[in-house]
Amino acid sequence: MGLSEIAAGLELTTKQRERGVATVDDTDVDLDARLREYEADLPCTAAGAATALEEYNAGASVGDAGEAAALAPVTAAKLLHRCGFEGVTPLSPTARRVLRDWIDGRVSRADALELTGADEAEFALAAYVETHDPITELAEAVRRDASAPLAGDALVSKRDALAETMSGSADLR
Repeated sequence: MGLSEIAAGLELTTKQRERGVATVDDTDVDLDARLREYEADLPCTAAGAATALEEYNAGASVGDAGEAAALAPVTAAKLLHRCGFEGVTPLSPTARRVLRDWIDGRVSRADALELTGADEAEFALAAYVETHDPITELAEAVRRDASAPLAGDALVSKRDALAETMSGSADLR
């Protein structure tokens, strides 16, 4: 079979059809509105939170993000924790167990401070992190607003949203 035989059934046109690329855009969440909605649960104002989150997402350190929003570094760390960012607690896993023992009333505060090796500010921040859960809806909004997707969530949601348009190995038979 030659090229002329293969091309015999093809129709040539002068226009190309615009097919486009299938995409999933999950960034339509208004972060400012979501921050205002949960402002009472945040350690700062919604405006300060927006500024700190913007700076942190741009690559600033916790302290620098807080400074840009006129927040103390501890307050910025509390905000990031409430918004679902992990790793803001200054204590090791063992020290966090001691802190939980203090919270549960099994150890005195003086003993807990000594056993954790933390200073007053670190201890206070770690206690806040242990006693305040991240706000799920806010964490999801921040994750969608961030320029870099977190831990594969975007990949899974994109795959699921575009499942109808993709073919699998079973379709090749």
